[in-house]
Amino acid sequence: MSATALPGLGDSLARLGTETAFSVLARAGELERLGRDVIHLEIGEPDYATPLHICEAAAEALRAGETHYCPAAGIPEFREAIAAFLSRTRGVDVNPENVLVGTGAKPFLFFTILATCNPGDEVIYPDPGFPIYESAIRWAGATPVSLPLLESRDFTFDLNDLADRLSPRTKLVVLNSPQNPTGGVISREVMAGAAELLAGGNAWVLSDEVYSQMLYDGEFASVVSHNGLLERTILLDGLSKTYAMTGWRCGFAAVPEPRVDPLVRFFVNSTSCVPPFVQLAGVAALTGPQDESQAMIEEFRVRRDLIVAGLNDLTRRLLSRAARRLLRIPQRLGGLDPRRAARRSPAPGSRRRHPRRQRVRRGRQEQPAAQLRKLAREPRACPRADADAPRAPVNERQEYVKRRRAPRPTRRVKWPNATGGR
Repeated sequence: MSATALPGLGDSLARLGTETAFSVLARAGELERLGRDVIHLEIGEPDYATPLHICEAAAEALRAGETHYCPAAGIPEFREAIAAFLSRTRGVDVNPENVLVGTGAKPFLFFTILATCNPGDEVIYPDPGFPIYESAIRWAGATPVSLPLLESRDFTFDLNDLADRLSPRTKLVVLNSPQNPTGGVISREVMAGAAELLAGGNAWVLSDEVYSQMLYDGEFASVVSHNGLLERTILLDGLSKTYAMTGWRCGFAAVPEPRVDPLVRFFVNSTSCVPPFVQLAGVAALTGPQDESQAMIEEFRVRRDLIVAGLNDLTRRLLSRAARRLLRIPQRLGGLDPRRAARRSPAPGSRRRHPRRQRVRRGRQEQPAAQLRKLAREPRACPRADADAPRAPVNERQEYVKRRRAPRPTRRVKWPNATGGR
């Protein structure tokens, strides 16, 4: 019997990107199930549990039978709580009727672009930025226009760069502050200048502010606070980051009146609604005690300061070593022209240069690659099923290699991670 060829995939799929952090997260989960100890730096979520009072509110709602369909736009109690929260934190008057609830923030990103842009329209987005921005823009057939975030400006954009990219073809401008992934924060002065530029055109604005409550320095500024831009801005926020609720999948936005019905139709056609017990947990998050959330953010501040200080110190040391090497180069060359010195220098890896290092390299090369990979996967090499379990001693790993009949290294070779090894 001959096999029938299946139809191919849609052409538009080639334009759809992805967020690779999820594939790395899946791989990390596989390693953890094998007993490996993994430090998660791949996915953007707090390593704290959701505050207990929020969980209890969800459990109470479940017991009360809040397990059925609800309005696609969101339940009234949650929309009112969101409107009060956004009004308080942005200094604007948000109407509950303009608040929508979605299964996280991504549906708002995706559906706003689909509801706003036609093929050929231009969308300005921050670069580097959240990968879903460009993915959704390209999938909709619009043209992505990157707005560079400059390290010299603490990873915010230059107003001149924004002005140069605005054109009659600009249909949507995506702003993100605090920014993912750089952590840059748009200052109040720059935000005011951006609002003035945007007010002079007719583009819609999508302001991604899901990290608005996780600010370590300075003050938060939103574009909706300037020049009446609330009527042209999809103001996006959510519960995932501030309340460690990434798995609950609950985001929300204040949406201009002309965009309310289109976005609700997208919800009806895709996710239907956010479960009501999740929304009632959201009411508890926004209106309940904020102690645990603030303590979590303060701990993140301490970690940030520690990592930044450590990286800066490491960078200084590396630069110092590089400077020392560069200073020694003229002495080694004896004043020779660099091109002549290069011809006189031994080839990389030759015995004439660093014979001791060459012997170490040869000893390592003799190790079969398959055995080394198996050793890396072996639970004994990293047996910790939990963070408190001790690591296997170095000599135990070496004995394991011997039992696997690995070739014995020369006496000059020191194994990686051994005491005194390089």
